[in-house]
Amino acid sequence: MKLKTFQRRLKEGAIWLCAILSPLPWGGVGGGLLSSCSESEDDEGEFANWQQRNEQFFASLEDSLKAHPTVWLKYKSFTLDEGSEGKSTDYIYAKVVETGGGLDSPMYTDSVRVSYQGRLIPSATFPEGYVFDGTVYGKYSSATNASVRQNLTVNIDGYTTALLHMHRGDHWRIYIPSDLGYGDKGNDSGTIPGHSVVVFDVTLIDFSPAGEPMPAWSSRRR
Repeated sequence: MKLKTFQRRLKEGAIWLCAILSPLPWGGVGGGLLSSCSESEDDEGEFANWQQRNEQFFASLEDSLKAHPTVWLKYKSFTLDEGSEGKSTDYIYAKVVETGGGLDSPMYTDSVRVSYQGRLIPSATFPEGYVFDGTVYGKYSSATNASVRQNLTVNIDGYTTALLHMHRGDHWRIYIPSDLGYGDKGNDSGTIPGHSVVVFDVTLIDFSPAGEPMPAWSSRRR
């Protein structure tokens, strides 16, 4: 996907947000957001040097791993030979947010039930990263998240790699380089630009062999 296409989509979203905020009678957060709604704003700056920024962001994750080895994990793509070191973008990083009680992990041929939210790295307008997909409405929460059943065989390599190491109940924040994500062209729908590191919050709820029934689940019963 061309970056200009992505910028146009973001601008359309920003215009909608400004229309919602403009009637607010107070300053504070709303006033600050409105200051960024000017048509003279430099849209090119939002994602300038995007490839370089994503590469630098991903490289910094090694420091997080070294500083907090008990909560940060690093895994080589399941598609690659574990016997060789490989390059840095052959790996994903994961921060353990919550540890579940399960002991088993899915197999590649399994289907999984997950709650998830996918976003880009932080940018000026989206300090927590632009959200491009997910089952989450509002803030990520196990009490309110919806869920979806997915086949591991149809996901990007980095996402599948993480899930192959997770257990039921685990909530991880996964950082996937573009080599194991959407590559240098982005996704087909135009919501992820090329060279993007993608960040997924994922909770593994359950898994079973593909085609077999999976127990019904509701977030509100937890």
